[in-house]
Amino acid sequence: MPRTPAENERIRQATKEQILKAAMELFFSKGYHATSIDDVAKTAKISKGLLYHYFKGKEDLIAALVDLRLQDLLFVMEAAAAKPTPAEQIRHIAEGALEDVRRKPEVFRFYLNLFTQPRLDPVVAKYSQRLMDEQEKQFEVQTEMFTKLGVANPRKRSIYFSSTLQGIMLMFSTYPNTFPLDEVKAQVIEEFCSP
Repeated sequence: MPRTPAENERIRQATKEQILKAAMELFFSKGYHATSIDDVAKTAKISKGLLYHYFKGKEDLIAALVDLRLQDLLFVMEAAAAKPTPAEQIRHIAEGALEDVRRKPEVFRFYLNLFTQPRLDPVVAKYSQRLMDEQEKQFEVQTEMFTKLGVANPRKRSIYFSSTLQGIMLMFSTYPNTFPLDEVKAQVIEEFCSP
């Protein structure tokens, strides 16, 4: 019996995710330029031809990974902005970021690695810049939330909040078995969700 269109789409999405997961793992462990399409296909356990059916080449892979991150970031920020009070908005950002790193610590490590790559690499620099540009826009939205919350210096408070979240995410992604994420998350919410 032939597969249904829904089943074909499910298989297509699963294959695409498998390829992107392999690419992320290799870009992180070997570096973007040291990773070949052959490496990605082998790690994803598919043929190189099938990989090319989904992606034109290595740059398409990094572009897709950055697009996924941008979609995740926008989803969290839009959901936060829809909350009725600034305290609930900030809480949503904190909970979203920390639950995301709990589910996928390797994803956080990959994007941190991408941010810290040398700017001399034009391909990597282009995509890390896209991420930084979007994060800068979202930082302004977050700063406005702190303004509405009524804190004394909203920009400085927003910087401190982002820095705190990034530090927690780094610690958890480095020590996922011993870092007390729930306790630290509760402390962040207590500290940042009131004026």
